[in-house]
Amino acid sequence: MREISLDRLRTLVAIADLGSFADAARALNLAPPTVSLHIADLEDRIGAPLLSRKRGHVRPSPTGELLVERARRLLADAELALDDVQRQVQGLAGRVRIAASTGAIAHLLPQALEVLRTHHPAIDIQVAVMTSQETLTRLQDGTLDVGLVALPQPPIAGLVVKPWRRDPVMAFLPAHWKSPARITPEWLAARPLILNDATTRLSRLTAEWFAIGGHHPAPRIQLNYNDAIKSLVAAGYGAALLPHEAATPLPDQRIVMRPLRPALWRRLGIAHRAGNVERSTQHVLDVLWDLRWA
Repeated sequence: MREISLDRLRTLVAIADLGSFADAARALNLAPPTVSLHIADLEDRIGAPLLSRKRGHVRPSPTGELLVERARRLLADAELALDDVQRQVQGLAGRVRIAASTGAIAHLLPQALEVLRTHHPAIDIQVAVMTSQETLTRLQDGTLDVGLVALPQPPIAGLVVKPWRRDPVMAFLPAHWKSPARITPEWLAARPLILNDATTRLSRLTAEWFAIGGHHPAPRIQLNYNDAIKSLVAAGYGAALLPHEAATPLPDQRIVMRPLRPALWRRLGIAHRAGNVERSTQHVLDVLWDLRWA
C-alpha cells in the first residue's frame, strides 16, 4: 500500500484554505502543474474526488473535508516533532540518562541538577543508582549517557573516562569515643565497624588500607548507603570510613571526623560514549565538570 506524503497533504490543505490551485501554488512556491499532480496523486490513492469547483472557487468534497481535517493534525504533529528534535539538536531540550553511586547522588549530583534546572530547564535528567561496573556496561550498550564511576578503570573501547574528583576518605566516629588526631589501621581495626558493601570500589579501597597493617577486620554490618551509615555512627553502633566532599554539610554533632594515616582518597571519573555527543548531554557534562573542585 502506497503511503501518502506530507507534501501532498500540505498542498490539499493550502487549496482548501485559499480556494484556488493558483493561489496554493504561489503560497507553496510550487509550479501549478505540480499542485495539480499532487491532488491527482491523492485522489488516485484515495479512490475518490477530493475537490470540487463551483463558480471558479475550489472547495473540498465531503471526502476531501475529512482528509483536510486529518491532514491538519498530521502536519501539526510533524512540525511539532521537528521542533522537538531541533530543540534537542540545539541543546535546548532532550533527555539525559545519568548513573552514579549513592554517595555521589547524595551530595554531588544534586548540585549539578540545581544548576541544570536553572539554566537548562527543558532537559529531562533521569538518574539511576548503579555500581561503576553496571554504569560502564550500560554506557556501552547505549542505555545510559553519562556515568560517575570510581577510578581507576581499565580502558574500555568506545568509552571516554576522564578523572573528575579526588576526595579524602575520613574516619567517621561516634563523638563519645576517645580517638587520636589521626586514625591508623591498627587503631580502627580494634573497633566495631560499619563498612560499605563488598561490591563497591570503596570497600576494596578500605580493605587495602587495613591490609597495610596486616589487618582484615570483619564489620558489624555492610551497607551501600552512606547517609544510613552515618546515622548508625551517630547512634554509636560503630565507626565508618567514608569520602568527604568539601561541599558536604558537617556531620551530626554525635559524629566526629578524623583524617587517616596513611591518607586514603576516593577518586571519581566522568564516563560517556566516545564520538559525537549530543548538546543536551554536553551541557550536563559541562556542569558536572565545573563541580570537580566543589
